[in-house]
Amino acid sequence: MVAILFAIISIFAFRLRSRAALELKLVAIEHQLAVLRRRRPGRPQLSSLDRLLWVLLYRIWPKVIDAMVLVRPATVVEWHRRGFRFYWCWRSRRPGRPRINPEIRDLIRRMSKANPLWGAPRIHGELLKLGINISQATVGRWMPWRPKVPSPTWRGFLRNHLPEIVAIDMFVVATATFRLLYALIVLSLDRRRVVHFEVTSNPTQYWLAGQVTEAFPWDAAPRYLLRDRDKSYGPAFRHRVRAMGITEVITAPRSPWQNPYAERLIGSIRRECLDHVIIFNEHHLRRVLSSYFQYHHDTRTHLSLGKDCPRPRRVHLDGQNHCLPGGWRSAPSLRTSSRLGESLYVPARTPSNCHHVIFEQVQDLARLPPVCPLLGAKRTCDVMWLRPHRSRITPSGKKVTAR
Repeated sequence: MVAILFAIISIFAFRLRSRAALELKLVAIEHQLAVLRRRRPGRPQLSSLDRLLWVLLYRIWPKVIDAMVLVRPATVVEWHRRGFRFYWCWRSRRPGRPRINPEIRDLIRRMSKANPLWGAPRIHGELLKLGINISQATVGRWMPWRPKVPSPTWRGFLRNHLPEIVAIDMFVVATATFRLLYALIVLSLDRRRVVHFEVTSNPTQYWLAGQVTEAFPWDAAPRYLLRDRDKSYGPAFRHRVRAMGITEVITAPRSPWQNPYAERLIGSIRRECLDHVIIFNEHHLRRVLSSYFQYHHDTRTHLSLGKDCPRPRRVHLDGQNHCLPGGWRSAPSLRTSSRLGESLYVPARTPSNCHHVIFEQVQDLARLPPVCPLLGAKRTCDVMWLRPHRSRITPSGKKVTAR
């Protein structure tokens, strides 16, 4: 009984479906005849309403494309897809993703240019830590295009190794009595800072070895030492440097340009200081260089440091007292010997009577007696030199310090 009812229902459904299909086919044929009856020159043209009718017939009964003569079936399918896109554009009203803030786009570009090795995941992680919630695909879309991973430049490569390189060099100064004095400077290349200097009339290899030890006590030794091929750097000096774990980098013969930082500093010392002063003796040259290096570290700006000093110098705001660092009363010029006499500093002395560039400013040196019993120092002209602290190790291992 159930099978008979199912068969009867299927027959009625088939008859109804066939009737609807026949009616749709007749509508398609009559519409094509109406298009052909239009009195228009040339090939028949379909309006937007004609296309909409064909799309509706195709959605109701896809087999209606068999009755089409004026257009191809693929054309009707393309009309249907185009209508689908227009429909959803109308529903969304604003197609595409929401726009991001232009400041965020600029930040993504700056981070990508400043860090060439960073990709979209790394930049996206940094943005999340800054509280900017955007997708990783958006970060990748706004990153500037790069053809390949850039190679580091020589400037950046050398700048990364500057903190581990120290340059050493000597220059000659003629005194008023026509004696030749040799000034040694040890220059740190990262901030153009003079780590150590000393003056002598006989620069032997043993004296130079002692100066390297005084310049880098304990574990402060750099990794590389840049120097020229002077014969004064004999076996004793090389053995001392090797024992301290320092690798020597020796320039080519007659190539001072391979040690540019030290040569440039020596040229600045001559142009700005020594060319305007007559040196009398070692003590006078040591005092002049002490004052100049104080000026060099705390006052003089350098182009390679972004027009800053080796020891960073703060910016003086309006309304503040514009007293220059180092105690200078006016413009920091060292063109007169009288200006050198105005620098009132106390350079500390090391156990071997050589000078590290460490200064303490004296506020009123004129009030001090010729011999200061509190400091245990002797006053000479306008500069007070502290007595060196001499220390030695006894056989029992005890360190004894004496003045």
